[in-house]
Amino acid sequence: MSMKLEKAVKTPQSGGLRQAMAWLHTWSGLWISWLLFAIFLTGTLSVFEEPIGHWMQPEHALEEAAHASEPPAPKVADRAQRLALALDFMASAHPQADMWEIWPVQRPGQGLSAYWFQPQGGYGAADLDPLTGKEIKCAHGGVQRATQGGHHFVDFHYELHAGRIGVWIVAITTMVMLVALVSGVITHRRIFKDFFTFRPAKGQRSWLDAHNAVAVLTLPFQLMIAYTGLVFFADDYVPAPVLAQYGVDNAKKSFLADWNDVGKPARSGQPLAIPDLEPFARRAEQAIGQEIRAVVLDNPNDASMRVCMYGWNEDGELFKRISASTGRACYALASGVETAVRQPGGSDTGGAALTRNVMASLHMASFGGLPMRWLYFLCGLAGTAMMGTGAVLFLVKRRQKSLGEFGAATARVYRLVACMNIAAIAGLSIACISYLWANRLIPIGQELRAGWEVRAFFGAWLLTLAHACLRSEKRAWIEQLALLAALCLLLPLLNLLSTGDNLAAQFARGDLESAGVELCAIAFGLLAAWGARTVGTRKSAVVAKKTAPANINRSTTMENNA
Repeated sequence: MSMKLEKAVKTPQSGGLRQAMAWLHTWSGLWISWLLFAIFLTGTLSVFEEPIGHWMQPEHALEEAAHASEPPAPKVADRAQRLALALDFMASAHPQADMWEIWPVQRPGQGLSAYWFQPQGGYGAADLDPLTGKEIKCAHGGVQRATQGGHHFVDFHYELHAGRIGVWIVAITTMVMLVALVSGVITHRRIFKDFFTFRPAKGQRSWLDAHNAVAVLTLPFQLMIAYTGLVFFADDYVPAPVLAQYGVDNAKKSFLADWNDVGKPARSGQPLAIPDLEPFARRAEQAIGQEIRAVVLDNPNDASMRVCMYGWNEDGELFKRISASTGRACYALASGVETAVRQPGGSDTGGAALTRNVMASLHMASFGGLPMRWLYFLCGLAGTAMMGTGAVLFLVKRRQKSLGEFGAATARVYRLVACMNIAAIAGLSIACISYLWANRLIPIGQELRAGWEVRAFFGAWLLTLAHACLRSEKRAWIEQLALLAALCLLLPLLNLLSTGDNLAAQFARGDLESAGVELCAIAFGLLAAWGARTVGTRKSAVVAKKTAPANINRSTTMENNA
């Protein structure tokens, strides 16, 4: 008997590579699944950051609709005059700024704008009247509600609203995710067969089938999105090359200066009047083959002045290339000599910078237009489902064949895991839709209003965790999914009562961004309602038999992991 038990018991170290990978996949996946679910869900919503932000500023959307019947503004024919007006404004309002940036292009949503570096850091901005050059104090009629809009989800996605600490937490989580992905591939011998297998209403088997299907379906996407996310902050995660090149003092600042301001001249201290910039804009358009979007003047009124002309990426161009960098042509104004040219999709600083640009474009779906964004959105949802089903699968398996990993506290640990599952999956979803509700319910004139919307997000999420801990697991799932369904399905009604806007009016005026947000909310609401009904009609899980010795259970569970 003892010989049989000795053969049955296998540890991750003695069970071969696949057993070790199964153990690694299970436990590494569990502790990060909750955070990864949050990162993936908010990242998926970030794909449509602009439509969400558009919906969250209804006054702006309605104002656009009011002017929709007006004929479109003609293409700029007086760019030289616009540039001169903007230069006059900057010379009188911000003469000490060492960088002036002008957007002279007349396009939908674009007029005449000026930007500059603030002495205390950061950008300053002003909208200018294209006829007089005077600053327009209020670019839009009426009161605009302060909101972070869809950018809230972007910030949470990569830094958890926690600054550099959050960036590092996300980085470590992403590294563990790569470990879980690779170990999951090694563990599943029938990975492609499992993709075509789904057995509904089979408890643990159904959760495993769902987990395998969404994992295999989007595996290349998950690997790509995790790797490119790490490349984003490579200079932070692997600082040694930067320190070796620039030294210890202000290494990051020097690196970024070379990266972003390549070839920027130092001030000479000799005065020089700013010449007419329109001839340089025409030269730049011929050199890069794009219409000029932005004009950046370094060291204005100094003999070292340099002007850089940046092109405009047309929609069709980003269907042909992945890199989203625009064309760029720079000129020394003292001599008129062309100092640098970058073709659209190229790089100023070599292959390494181009590779980084491509990685960034891959991660942010900044190519391929709307079809690519929808592909990323659907793959992101599948990845989110993979994290959620993995977390639920862990608990289902352990409850059926508990190994007593935590001794007498095992039951309490599993209860905590159940609470975390509910709050991480249903609770975060409630927090996301609560953020949209807060946008309509918080008064427009509320001080620090945008911050209160974010507080509503975290407050709702914290309440779902408390609710999950106070209610039985099944009731908590049902109640939170039902609440999620109600909040999503009633969002269009809330919008109607608070702004007077509705889906029919949105389609009538061609506001597909606002309509898309509300239609997606309805779709998620129906899905949540189906989930609540499914959980409510499901029979309680059968309690695992306790007659088998713990060591036999341990061996069986490890074989199931494989």
